[in-house]
Amino acid sequence: MTQPLMPMATAVWLVDNTALTFKQIAEFCQLHELEVQGVADGTVGMNIVGQDPTASGQLTWDEINRCQADAKASLVLSEDDVKAVPRTKGPRYTPVSKRQDKPDAIAWLVRNHPELSDLQISRLVGTTKPTISAIRERSHWNIQNIKPQDPVGLGLCKQIELDEAVRQAAARRDKAAAKSGEAPAEAAEAPVEAPVEAPVEAAPEKELTAADVFGEAPAEDADKE
Repeated sequence: MTQPLMPMATAVWLVDNTALTFKQIAEFCQLHELEVQGVADGTVGMNIVGQDPTASGQLTWDEINRCQADAKASLVLSEDDVKAVPRTKGPRYTPVSKRQDKPDAIAWLVRNHPELSDLQISRLVGTTKPTISAIRERSHWNIQNIKPQDPVGLGLCKQIELDEAVRQAAARRDKAAAKSGEAPAEAAEAPVEAPVEAPVEAAPEKELTAADVFGEAPAEDADKE
């Protein structure tokens, strides 16, 4: 086991009952330092009951006192006699009490991080692509009551996970932008068409006279003769 059971609840207890720094608690519980600060400020984990790691044998008071005396020291998790079986990959489990908060978290991610793909949002919040699409298109059955809220504050994902997803999405967006900015080779080598010349207007036709047709001289010339 690399992290304590119920890491957020453990962080809440450590903040309330010890003088450990936010960084020490964050490293021990594998949380973001800002999450621990949010716990101390009362903006994260407001409804979470603290879990004493010393009662479950995951931490000792000697270890806590050692790290309280040295702010640079790191807490060491007590080893279990029986090794825990690592969890296999699968859908993220969300407690029943928090499942109603998923639409609010999805709306927040769609609004504040449009670069995230549906797959990334699905992994962060533990939801389905049809639900994400419905919220994106505002066709969700309960769209009028959905209020965007930070999924980290709701306890649906960790700040570290959100930061990593945003970093990956930004890298993917920059790569796509750089690729689309290159001019295609065929377009660069295309021949330049010659300008089309305007047609020359024909001179107006001359009105024919009797002299032109029969070869006769005009009447005035005949009188002179």
